[in-house]
Amino acid sequence: MRTSSSRRGRRPLITAVAAAVTGTVLLSGCGSDGDDAAAGKDGGTITLRVGTFGSFGYDDKTGAKLYAEYERLHPNIKIEESNVADGQKYWDTLKLRLSRNSGLADIQAIEVGYIAEATGETMAGKWVDLGKEGGADVSKFLDWKVKQATTADGKVIGLGTDIGPMAICYNKDLFAKAQLPTDRDEVAKLWAGDWAKFLATGEAYKKNAPAGTAFHDSASGLFNAVVASDPVQYADASGKLDWENSPGVKKAWNTAVEAAQGGLTAKLRQFDEKGTWNAAFKNSKFATVACPSWMTGIIKDQAGPANQGKWDIAAPPVAGNWGGAFLAVPKSGKHAKEAAALAAWLTAPEQHAKVFAVNGNIPSSKDTLTSSAVQEAKLPYFGDTPVGKIFSSAAAGIRPASISRWDGQVKTFLTDNGILDIEQRGTDPAKAWENVKKLIEDKIDQ
Repeated sequence: MRTSSSRRGRRPLITAVAAAVTGTVLLSGCGSDGDDAAAGKDGGTITLRVGTFGSFGYDDKTGAKLYAEYERLHPNIKIEESNVADGQKYWDTLKLRLSRNSGLADIQAIEVGYIAEATGETMAGKWVDLGKEGGADVSKFLDWKVKQATTADGKVIGLGTDIGPMAICYNKDLFAKAQLPTDRDEVAKLWAGDWAKFLATGEAYKKNAPAGTAFHDSASGLFNAVVASDPVQYADASGKLDWENSPGVKKAWNTAVEAAQGGLTAKLRQFDEKGTWNAAFKNSKFATVACPSWMTGIIKDQAGPANQGKWDIAAPPVAGNWGGAFLAVPKSGKHAKEAAALAAWLTAPEQHAKVFAVNGNIPSSKDTLTSSAVQEAKLPYFGDTPVGKIFSSAAAGIRPASISRWDGQVKTFLTDNGILDIEQRGTDPAKAWENVKKLIEDKIDQ
Protein backbone atom coordinates (compact mmCIF):
# COMPACT_ATOMS: atom_id res chain seq x y z
CA MET A 1 0.00 0.00 0.00
CA ARG A 2 1.35 3.56 -0.27
CA THR A 3 1.50 5.61 0.76
CA SER A 4 2.04 9.34 1.44
CA SER A 5 5.11 11.42 0.70
CA SER A 6 6.94 8.77 2.67
CA ARG A 7 4.54 5.63 0.60
CA ARG A 8 2.85 3.30 0.45
CA GLY A 9 2.29 3.25 0.74
CA ARG A 10 1.28 1.72 0.72
CA ARG A 11 -1.63 2.33 -0.12
CA PRO A 12 -5.30 4.85 -1.34
CA LEU A 13 -7.40 7.25 0.70
CA ILE A 14 -10.75 5.74 1.57
CA THR A 15 -13.92 7.66 2.26
CA ALA A 16 -13.62 7.03 5.97
CA VAL A 17 -10.29 8.82 5.93
CA ALA A 18 -11.41 11.87 4.00
CA ALA A 19 -11.85 13.77 7.23
CA ALA A 20 -8.30 14.64 8.26
CA VAL A 21 -7.10 13.02 11.45
CA THR A 22 -4.98 15.28 13.60
CA GLY A 23 -1.62 14.40 15.05
CA THR A 24 -3.11 13.67 18.42
CA VAL A 25 -5.07 10.75 17.07
CA LEU A 26 -2.78 9.54 14.31
CA LEU A 27 -2.82 6.11 15.83
CA SER A 28 -5.44 4.28 17.79
CA GLY A 29 -5.31 6.26 20.96
CA CYS A 30 -5.69 3.74 23.70
CA GLY A 31 -4.84 0.24 22.56
CA SER A 32 -7.08 -2.30 24.29
CA ASP A 33 -8.58 -0.90 27.46
CA GLY A 34 -9.09 -2.62 30.76
CA ASP A 35 -12.77 -3.38 30.24
CA ASP A 36 -11.87 -5.01 26.97
CA ALA A 37 -9.27 -7.18 28.65
CA ALA A 38 -11.78 -8.31 31.24
CA ALA A 39 -14.32 -9.07 28.54
CA GLY A 40 -11.75 -11.27 26.79
CA LYS A 41 -11.15 -13.29 29.95
CA ASP A 42 -14.86 -13.78 30.43
CA GLY A 43 -15.43 -14.87 26.85
CA GLY A 44 -17.07 -11.55 25.93
CA THR A 45 -16.26 -9.17 23.10
CA ILE A 46 -12.67 -8.17 22.47
CA THR A 47 -12.02 -4.99 20.48
CA LEU A 48 -8.94 -5.15 18.28
CA ARG A 49 -7.67 -1.82 17.02
CA VAL A 50 -5.80 -1.62 13.73
CA GLY A 51 -3.64 1.42 12.96
CA THR A 52 -3.06 2.08 9.25
CA PHE A 53 -2.22 4.85 6.78
CA GLY A 54 -3.56 5.35 3.28
CA SER A 55 -5.83 2.44 2.38
CA PHE A 56 -5.14 -1.23 2.88
CA GLY A 57 -8.49 -2.24 1.39
CA TYR A 58 -9.74 -4.05 4.48
CA ASP A 59 -12.50 -1.65 5.48
CA ASP A 60 -16.23 -2.21 5.20
CA LYS A 61 -17.05 0.94 3.20
CA THR A 62 -14.92 1.05 0.06
CA GLY A 63 -12.65 -1.92 0.75
CA ALA A 64 -13.06 -5.70 0.63
CA LYS A 65 -15.13 -5.79 3.84
CA LEU A 66 -12.60 -8.06 5.52
CA TYR A 67 -13.23 -6.67 8.98
CA ALA A 68 -16.91 -7.57 8.74
CA GLU A 69 -16.04 -11.02 7.45
CA TYR A 70 -13.61 -11.69 10.30
CA GLU A 71 -16.16 -10.50 12.85
CA ARG A 72 -18.70 -12.96 11.43
CA LEU A 73 -16.15 -15.76 11.72
CA HIS A 74 -15.19 -14.65 15.25
CA PRO A 75 -18.30 -13.30 17.03
CA ASN A 76 -16.27 -12.34 20.09
CA ILE A 77 -14.06 -9.96 18.07
CA LYS A 78 -14.84 -6.36 17.14
CA ILE A 79 -12.40 -4.50 14.87
CA GLU A 80 -11.81 -0.75 14.80
CA GLU A 81 -9.48 0.88 12.28
CA SER A 82 -7.69 4.18 12.87
CA ASN A 83 -6.49 5.44 9.50
CA VAL A 84 -4.63 8.56 8.31
CA ALA A 85 -3.22 9.87 5.06
CA ASP A 86 0.24 11.11 5.98
CA GLY A 87 2.63 8.19 6.41
CA GLN A 88 5.44 10.29 7.88
CA LYS A 89 3.26 11.69 10.67
CA TYR A 90 1.87 8.22 11.28
CA TRP A 91 5.37 6.78 11.65
CA ASP A 92 6.64 9.60 13.86
CA THR A 93 3.71 9.09 16.22
CA LEU A 94 4.11 5.33 16.16
CA LYS A 95 7.78 5.62 17.13
CA LEU A 96 6.94 7.91 20.03
CA ARG A 97 4.30 5.53 21.35
CA LEU A 98 6.57 2.53 20.91
CA SER A 99 9.18 4.29 23.04
CA ARG A 100 6.54 4.72 25.75
CA ASN A 101 4.87 1.32 25.27
CA SER A 102 1.50 3.04 25.40
CA GLY A 103 -1.20 4.36 23.12
CA LEU A 104 -0.57 1.67 20.49
CA ALA A 105 -3.09 -0.12 18.35
CA ASP A 106 -3.22 -3.92 18.61
CA ILE A 107 -2.00 -4.10 15.01
CA GLN A 108 0.17 -1.43 13.46
CA ALA A 109 0.90 -1.10 9.75
CA ILE A 110 4.50 -0.35 8.77
CA GLU A 111 5.45 1.11 5.38
CA VAL A 112 8.43 -0.45 3.61
CA GLY A 113 10.43 2.78 3.93
CA TYR A 114 10.46 2.29 7.71
CA ILE A 115 10.70 -1.47 8.01
CA ALA A 116 14.50 -1.43 8.38
CA GLU A 117 14.14 0.89 11.37
CA ALA A 118 11.40 -1.30 12.82
CA THR A 119 13.64 -4.38 12.58
CA GLY A 120 16.69 -2.52 13.88
CA GLU A 121 18.28 -2.90 17.28
CA THR A 122 16.19 -0.24 19.02
CA MET A 123 12.76 -1.51 17.97
CA ALA A 124 13.22 -5.19 17.13
CA GLY A 125 12.30 -6.39 20.60
CA LYS A 126 9.02 -4.46 20.70
CA TRP A 127 7.16 -6.68 18.23
CA VAL A 128 5.59 -10.11 18.36
CA ASP A 129 7.42 -12.72 16.25
CA LEU A 130 4.76 -13.42 13.64
CA GLY A 131 6.82 -16.26 12.26
CA LYS A 132 5.83 -18.15 15.42
CA GLU A 133 2.64 -16.50 16.69
CA GLY A 134 -0.70 -16.17 14.95
CA GLY A 135 -0.49 -19.09 12.55
CA ALA A 136 0.88 -17.31 9.46
CA ASP A 137 2.83 -19.37 6.93
CA VAL A 138 5.66 -16.99 6.04
CA SER A 139 6.81 -19.31 3.24
CA LYS A 140 3.75 -18.10 1.29
CA PHE A 141 5.21 -14.59 0.97
CA LEU A 142 7.77 -13.38 -1.55
CA ASP A 143 11.20 -14.20 -0.13
CA TRP A 144 12.50 -10.63 -0.39
CA LYS A 145 9.38 -9.35 1.36
CA VAL A 146 9.95 -11.67 4.34
CA LYS A 147 13.63 -10.72 4.45
CA GLN A 148 12.74 -7.04 4.76
CA ALA A 149 10.71 -7.73 7.91
CA THR A 150 13.17 -10.11 9.58
CA THR A 151 15.35 -9.00 12.50
CA ALA A 152 19.02 -9.81 12.91
CA ASP A 153 18.12 -12.71 15.24
CA GLY A 154 15.58 -14.18 12.82
CA LYS A 155 12.25 -12.87 14.12
CA VAL A 156 9.62 -11.96 11.51
CA ILE A 157 8.04 -8.80 12.90
CA GLY A 158 5.76 -7.96 9.97
CA LEU A 159 3.53 -9.85 7.55
CA GLY A 160 3.44 -8.50 4.01
CA THR A 161 0.27 -6.81 2.80
CA ASP A 162 1.08 -5.72 -0.73
CA ILE A 163 3.88 -4.64 -3.01
CA GLY A 164 3.91 -1.60 -5.28
CA PRO A 165 4.78 -2.53 -8.88
CA MET A 166 4.51 0.60 -10.98
CA ALA A 167 2.71 1.68 -14.10
CA ILE A 168 1.57 5.07 -15.42
CA CYS A 169 -2.11 5.93 -15.08
CA TYR A 170 -3.33 8.47 -17.60
CA ASN A 171 -6.50 10.37 -18.38
CA LYS A 172 -7.61 9.30 -21.87
CA ASP A 173 -9.83 12.33 -22.37
CA LEU A 174 -7.00 14.74 -21.67
CA PHE A 175 -4.61 12.79 -23.88
CA ALA A 176 -7.09 12.93 -26.74
CA LYS A 177 -7.57 16.68 -26.34
CA ALA A 178 -3.79 17.13 -26.33
CA GLN A 179 -3.60 15.13 -29.59
CA LEU A 180 -1.71 12.23 -28.03
CA PRO A 181 -2.55 8.54 -28.58
CA THR A 182 -4.99 7.00 -26.11
CA ASP A 183 -4.47 3.27 -26.72
CA ARG A 184 -2.51 1.95 -23.73
CA ASP A 185 0.04 0.06 -25.84
CA GLU A 186 0.69 3.09 -28.02
CA VAL A 187 0.94 5.29 -24.94
CA ALA A 188 3.49 2.94 -23.37
CA LYS A 189 5.61 3.16 -26.52
CA LEU A 190 5.91 6.92 -26.07
CA TRP A 191 8.15 6.50 -23.05
CA ALA A 192 9.30 2.87 -23.12
CA GLY A 193 12.67 2.31 -21.48
CA ASP A 194 13.53 5.87 -20.50
CA TRP A 195 12.18 8.48 -18.08
CA ALA A 196 13.58 11.16 -20.41
CA LYS A 197 11.01 9.99 -22.96
CA PHE A 198 8.33 10.47 -20.34
CA LEU A 199 9.37 14.12 -20.00
CA ALA A 200 9.43 14.45 -23.79
CA THR A 201 5.83 13.20 -23.85
CA GLY A 202 5.05 15.88 -21.29
CA GLU A 203 6.45 18.53 -23.60
CA ALA A 204 4.28 17.19 -26.41
CA TYR A 205 1.25 17.30 -24.12
CA LYS A 206 2.01 20.87 -23.11
CA LYS A 207 1.82 22.08 -26.72
CA ASN A 208 -1.88 21.24 -26.96
CA ALA A 209 -2.83 20.92 -23.30
CA PRO A 210 -6.43 21.68 -22.35
CA ALA A 211 -6.57 24.96 -20.43
CA GLY A 212 -5.86 24.64 -16.73
CA THR A 213 -4.30 21.17 -16.93
CA ALA A 214 -0.79 19.84 -16.50
CA PHE A 215 0.87 16.71 -17.84
CA HIS A 216 1.79 15.24 -14.44
CA ASP A 217 0.43 15.71 -10.94
CA SER A 218 3.54 16.16 -8.84
CA ALA A 219 7.30 16.45 -9.24
CA SER A 220 7.67 14.72 -5.88
CA GLY A 221 5.55 11.83 -7.10
CA LEU A 222 7.74 11.62 -10.20
CA PHE A 223 10.84 11.59 -7.99
CA ASN A 224 9.46 8.67 -6.02
CA ALA A 225 8.63 6.77 -9.19
CA VAL A 226 12.06 7.24 -10.75
CA VAL A 227 14.00 6.32 -7.62
CA ALA A 228 11.73 3.30 -7.15
CA SER A 229 12.75 2.04 -10.58
CA ASP A 230 16.45 1.99 -9.72
CA PRO A 231 18.17 -0.90 -7.90
CA VAL A 232 20.30 1.60 -5.96
CA GLN A 233 18.18 3.97 -3.91
CA TYR A 234 19.00 5.45 -0.49
CA ALA A 235 21.33 2.77 0.85
CA ASP A 236 24.43 0.98 -0.38
CA ALA A 237 24.60 -2.78 -0.79
CA SER A 238 25.33 -3.23 2.93
CA GLY A 239 22.22 -1.30 3.96
CA LYS A 240 24.13 1.82 5.03
CA LEU A 241 22.51 5.15 4.18
CA ASP A 242 24.35 6.68 1.21
CA TRP A 243 21.75 8.85 -0.51
CA GLU A 244 24.17 11.54 -1.72
CA ASN A 245 26.13 9.07 -3.84
CA SER A 246 23.14 7.09 -5.07
CA PRO A 247 22.75 7.06 -8.85
CA GLY A 248 19.06 6.36 -8.36
CA VAL A 249 18.54 9.43 -6.16
CA LYS A 250 20.54 11.66 -8.51
CA LYS A 251 18.60 10.50 -11.56
CA ALA A 252 15.27 10.91 -9.76
CA TRP A 253 16.22 14.37 -8.52
CA ASN A 254 17.32 15.58 -11.95
CA THR A 255 14.21 14.16 -13.63
CA ALA A 256 11.87 15.73 -11.08
CA VAL A 257 13.65 19.07 -11.24
CA GLU A 258 13.42 19.12 -15.04
CA ALA A 259 9.69 18.38 -14.86
CA ALA A 260 9.11 21.09 -12.24
CA GLN A 261 11.11 23.76 -14.01
CA GLY A 262 9.67 22.81 -17.38
CA GLY A 263 6.10 23.44 -16.24
CA LEU A 264 5.08 19.82 -16.72
CA THR A 265 3.47 19.35 -13.31
CA ALA A 266 0.40 20.62 -11.48
CA LYS A 267 2.65 21.58 -8.54
CA LEU A 268 0.69 19.44 -6.11
CA ARG A 269 1.78 17.72 -2.93
CA GLN A 270 0.49 14.19 -2.91
CA PHE A 271 -1.67 13.27 0.10
CA ASP A 272 -1.85 16.88 1.28
CA GLU A 273 -4.12 17.36 4.27
CA LYS A 274 -6.17 20.09 2.58
CA GLY A 275 -7.32 17.63 -0.07
CA THR A 276 -6.08 19.73 -3.00
CA TRP A 277 -4.47 16.74 -4.69
CA ASN A 278 -7.62 14.68 -4.20
CA ALA A 279 -9.77 17.43 -5.71
CA ALA A 280 -7.46 17.63 -8.73
CA PHE A 281 -8.35 14.02 -9.61
CA LYS A 282 -12.05 14.86 -9.54
CA ASN A 283 -11.56 18.02 -11.60
CA SER A 284 -9.20 16.41 -14.16
CA LYS A 285 -6.37 18.86 -13.53
CA PHE A 286 -3.56 16.55 -14.66
CA ALA A 287 -3.16 13.88 -17.31
CA THR A 288 -0.75 11.39 -15.70
CA VAL A 289 0.22 10.07 -12.30
CA ALA A 290 2.96 7.60 -11.42
CA CYS A 291 0.84 4.61 -10.58
CA PRO A 292 1.91 1.85 -8.21
CA SER A 293 -0.85 -0.74 -8.00
CA TRP A 294 -2.30 0.83 -4.85
CA MET A 295 -2.81 4.13 -6.71
CA THR A 296 -5.72 2.62 -8.65
CA GLY A 297 -7.83 2.73 -5.50
CA ILE A 298 -6.99 6.40 -4.97
CA ILE A 299 -8.02 7.23 -8.52
CA LYS A 300 -11.28 5.35 -8.12
CA ASP A 301 -12.14 7.05 -4.85
CA GLN A 302 -10.94 10.57 -5.66
CA ALA A 303 -11.75 10.94 -9.36
CA GLY A 304 -15.15 9.51 -8.54
CA PRO A 305 -18.02 8.04 -10.57
CA ALA A 306 -18.17 10.97 -12.97
CA ASN A 307 -14.73 10.07 -14.31
CA GLN A 308 -15.17 6.30 -14.50
CA GLY A 309 -13.84 5.01 -17.81
CA LYS A 310 -11.69 8.09 -18.41
CA TRP A 311 -8.55 6.66 -16.79
CA ASP A 312 -6.37 3.91 -18.25
CA ILE A 313 -3.08 2.25 -17.30
CA ALA A 314 0.08 1.89 -19.38
CA ALA A 315 3.39 0.18 -18.72
CA PRO A 316 5.94 2.47 -17.06
CA PRO A 317 9.18 3.73 -18.63
CA VAL A 318 11.11 1.42 -16.28
CA ALA A 319 9.74 -1.24 -13.93
CA GLY A 320 9.99 -0.51 -10.24
CA ASN A 321 8.43 -1.01 -6.83
CA TRP A 322 7.02 2.00 -5.00
CA GLY A 323 5.57 1.16 -1.63
CA GLY A 324 4.21 -1.90 0.02
CA ALA A 325 3.65 -2.47 3.69
CA PHE A 326 3.45 -4.90 6.59
CA LEU A 327 1.19 -5.61 9.55
CA ALA A 328 2.97 -5.86 12.89
CA VAL A 329 1.78 -6.58 16.43
CA PRO A 330 3.27 -4.64 19.38
CA LYS A 331 4.22 -6.89 22.28
CA SER A 332 2.72 -4.44 24.77
CA GLY A 333 -0.84 -4.99 23.53
CA LYS A 334 -3.32 -6.64 25.88
CA HIS A 335 -4.61 -8.86 23.08
CA ALA A 336 -1.38 -9.72 21.27
CA LYS A 337 -2.44 -13.33 20.67
CA GLU A 338 -5.74 -12.35 19.07
CA ALA A 339 -4.08 -9.53 17.15
CA ALA A 340 -1.46 -11.90 15.71
CA ALA A 341 -4.22 -14.22 14.52
CA LEU A 342 -6.06 -11.32 12.86
CA ALA A 343 -2.85 -10.07 11.18
CA ALA A 344 -2.18 -13.58 9.85
CA TRP A 345 -5.72 -13.83 8.48
CA LEU A 346 -5.69 -10.38 6.86
CA THR A 347 -2.43 -11.15 5.05
CA ALA A 348 -3.29 -14.71 3.99
CA PRO A 349 -3.33 -15.38 0.22
CA GLU A 350 -7.14 -15.66 0.19
CA GLN A 351 -7.52 -12.19 1.66
CA HIS A 352 -4.81 -10.78 -0.61
CA ALA A 353 -6.93 -11.88 -3.56
CA LYS A 354 -10.07 -10.24 -2.15
CA VAL A 355 -8.30 -6.92 -1.57
CA PHE A 356 -6.82 -6.95 -5.05
CA ALA A 357 -10.22 -7.58 -6.62
CA VAL A 358 -11.62 -4.45 -4.96
CA ASN A 359 -8.67 -2.10 -4.47
CA GLY A 360 -6.01 -3.23 -6.94
CA ASN A 361 -3.34 -3.73 -4.26
CA ILE A 362 -0.92 -6.27 -5.73
CA PRO A 363 -0.43 -9.18 -3.29
CA SER A 364 2.89 -10.01 -1.68
CA SER A 365 2.06 -13.72 -1.50
CA LYS A 366 3.62 -15.90 -4.19
CA ASP A 367 0.65 -18.03 -5.14
CA THR A 368 -1.79 -15.12 -5.28
CA LEU A 369 0.55 -13.04 -7.41
CA THR A 370 0.75 -15.75 -10.05
CA SER A 371 -2.88 -16.89 -9.78
CA SER A 372 -5.40 -16.48 -12.59
CA ALA A 373 -7.47 -14.36 -10.20
CA VAL A 374 -4.73 -11.72 -10.35
CA GLN A 375 -3.30 -12.36 -13.82
CA GLU A 376 -6.68 -12.05 -15.51
CA ALA A 377 -8.17 -9.41 -13.23
CA LYS A 378 -9.83 -6.20 -14.29
CA LEU A 379 -11.11 -3.38 -12.12
CA PRO A 380 -14.56 -2.03 -13.02
CA TYR A 381 -13.44 1.58 -12.73
CA PHE A 382 -10.85 1.03 -15.47
CA GLY A 383 -13.14 -0.82 -17.86
CA ASP A 384 -11.44 -3.47 -19.99
CA THR A 385 -7.91 -2.55 -18.86
CA PRO A 386 -5.98 -5.77 -18.07
CA VAL A 387 -4.98 -4.46 -14.66
CA GLY A 388 -3.74 -7.79 -13.33
CA LYS A 389 -1.60 -8.47 -16.38
CA ILE A 390 -0.05 -4.99 -16.35
CA PHE A 391 0.87 -4.99 -12.67
CA SER A 392 1.92 -8.63 -12.39
CA SER A 393 4.18 -8.09 -15.39
CA ALA A 394 5.65 -5.03 -13.69
CA ALA A 395 6.11 -7.06 -10.49
CA ALA A 396 8.18 -9.61 -12.38
CA GLY A 397 10.62 -6.82 -13.29
CA ILE A 398 11.15 -5.57 -9.75
CA ARG A 399 14.77 -5.43 -8.62
CA PRO A 400 14.61 -5.12 -4.82
CA ALA A 401 16.90 -2.42 -3.48
CA SER A 402 18.88 -2.46 -0.25
CA ILE A 403 17.14 -0.39 2.39
CA SER A 404 18.40 1.52 5.39
CA ARG A 405 16.55 2.44 8.56
CA TRP A 406 16.39 6.04 7.37
CA ASP A 407 14.95 5.58 3.86
CA GLY A 408 11.47 6.86 4.66
CA GLN A 409 12.65 10.00 6.43
CA VAL A 410 15.27 10.83 3.78
CA LYS A 411 12.64 10.41 1.07
CA THR A 412 10.36 12.84 2.90
CA PHE A 413 13.11 15.43 3.20
CA LEU A 414 14.01 15.13 -0.48
CA THR A 415 10.43 15.47 -1.65
CA ASP A 416 8.69 17.76 0.87
CA ASN A 417 11.68 19.97 1.66
CA GLY A 418 13.53 19.75 -1.65
CA ILE A 419 11.53 19.00 -4.77
CA LEU A 420 8.36 20.70 -3.49
CA ASP A 421 10.28 23.93 -2.76
CA ILE A 422 11.62 23.95 -6.30
CA GLU A 423 8.21 23.20 -7.75
CA GLN A 424 6.05 25.57 -5.69
CA ARG A 425 8.47 28.32 -4.64
CA GLY A 426 11.01 28.38 -7.46
CA THR A 427 13.92 27.56 -5.13
CA ASP A 428 17.21 27.07 -6.94
CA PRO A 429 17.86 23.29 -7.20
CA ALA A 430 21.41 23.60 -5.83
CA LYS A 431 20.12 25.50 -2.81
CA ALA A 432 17.28 23.03 -2.33
CA TRP A 433 19.77 20.13 -2.40
CA GLU A 434 21.91 21.83 0.24
CA ASN A 435 18.83 22.49 2.37
CA VAL A 436 17.95 18.81 2.26
CA LYS A 437 21.52 17.84 3.06
CA LYS A 438 21.54 20.07 6.12
CA LEU A 439 18.18 18.71 7.29
CA ILE A 440 19.42 15.16 7.03
CA GLU A 441 22.64 15.99 8.86
CA ASP A 442 20.68 17.74 11.62
CA LYS A 443 17.82 15.28 12.00
CA ILE A 444 19.33 11.90 11.34
CA ASP A 445 21.89 10.40 13.70
CA GLN A 446 23.91 7.97 11.61
